[in-house]
Amino acid sequence: MAEMRAAAAVQVDVLADLRGAVDALLARDPSVLCDGETLLGLLRESSRVEALVCRQAAAFARCGEWEAVGAQNAAAWVTTQARCDRQQARLRIRLGHALGWMDKVRVAFDAGAIGSHHVDRLAKARARSRMTAMAFGRDEAMLVGWASTMKFHKFAAKLDAWLLQADEDAAESRAEKQHRQRRFHLSQSFENTWSADGVLDPISGQILHDTLQRLDRELFESDWARAAARLGREPSIGELDRTAQQRRVDALVEMARRAETAPKDGQRPAPLFTVLVGVEAFGRTCELAGGAILTPGAAARWIDESLIERIVFDAPDRVMAVGRRRSFRGALRRAIQVRDRTCAHPFCDEPAEHCEVDHIAPWALGGETTQENGSLRCPFHNRRREPERIRRTRRVANSDQPVAVRVDV
Repeated sequence: MAEMRAAAAVQVDVLADLRGAVDALLARDPSVLCDGETLLGLLRESSRVEALVCRQAAAFARCGEWEAVGAQNAAAWVTTQARCDRQQARLRIRLGHALGWMDKVRVAFDAGAIGSHHVDRLAKARARSRMTAMAFGRDEAMLVGWASTMKFHKFAAKLDAWLLQADEDAAESRAEKQHRQRRFHLSQSFENTWSADGVLDPISGQILHDTLQRLDRELFESDWARAAARLGREPSIGELDRTAQQRRVDALVEMARRAETAPKDGQRPAPLFTVLVGVEAFGRTCELAGGAILTPGAAARWIDESLIERIVFDAPDRVMAVGRRRSFRGALRRAIQVRDRTCAHPFCDEPAEHCEVDHIAPWALGGETTQENGSLRCPFHNRRREPERIRRTRRVANSDQPVAVRVDV
């Protein structure tokens, strides 16, 4: 009993110190601490506190204190007492329990190197099957390394590829289940409006997404042109005739109209499968062109009406290269898209299909049209890069420096 009272006293002191430190930071003007280093430090400490909360929540669930007040479970107690979302309460308890079985993940979480979203993905990966649990024990350090060094979407893609390799049978079963559970429901309300709801497997969803996105872009450009003509200047988003939500509905209706009027010999939209054969074990896989990892069985179901491309890696980052020509086209362009996936700017995640392929060392200064000298840039960052490239071109032209220079912005 004396030990419990002493521990409680220590806990009160620690929380008081924490509150004091937070109060001191809140009392300061945010504009004084608006630098990136301070923000990153706060985010790291926030992750460390979240790690502590998850572990404490799991310990609270195990101790059973919540039973004394008639709560059904610890999540119900936390939801009521802390007035938080029940799903969030359940997530913290679940992650706290999972950390007991993931030593390296716990260390990284405690250090603030990864966040709760990483831990959630890793815990679900470990719990998927007995085979993935065994593989997780073997590869935990590698997976934590991915989580702590990669952008989140790249980490998620690598983890999906790892899951496929760790238990191929379970991955095939999961893909088959996703295909069987596809559904779509369209119902009319009493006011004659319509509501839609559905779940699509990865391939069907990608086909629908790509088609809707293309039509949405057409409608956006039409709205923009009409607004510019009406206003006599470049419009803002709020001055367009339709909101983004309205435009997506109209794109769906337009897709139905075009299906009704399409010629019999029209080309059906087909998924593009990218087969990657590389030097890494996790690189030998099949995926949709958008990056979603697929099992061989899921791809085989669409094989008669799909497009397939093969990408062969002869080094970790090298696909192929071609001779000197002005623009990136065909296989070379696609190789750079598959290699880079997103805009090359470190603070941009614009997907490859929305990016341009441009020279790193400018063509005018002898830069070759090769894979090594090509990179993806979204339109915004490509336009932003152009003035700097022109300035550097002039400096090099008026000096004795070598003409082949790398331009990094």
